[in-house]
Amino acid sequence: MYAVIFKAVIADLDSSYYETASQLRSRAMELYGCSSFESYQEGDREISISYWRDEEQIVKWKRDQVHLKAQRMGREKWYRSYQVEVVKLVKQYEQGVLD
Repeated sequence: MYAVIFKAVIADLDSSYYETASQLRSRAMELYGCSSFESYQEGDREISISYWRDEEQIVKWKRDQVHLKAQRMGREKWYRSYQVEVVKLVKQYEQGVLD
């Protein structure tokens, strides 16, 4: 399993951002095999983590036309800066249910 960690400094998140984010989450899960997605904002910071079975899924998602358009909007309007990390999950521990 892999995780894609997206960290950003927010510039201007308008209503189109929230509509696009919702659409992207659905596309990633329905068309590209993303198994889980979570996103958090605090102040001018955002972090989003998505989970994937393999790197091939991640590469296909990165090339999705709707995702590419959103990336462009992110660079031009929504974020001052961002960082993406792709990591391989080695171990996972759980206790109870996270809600």
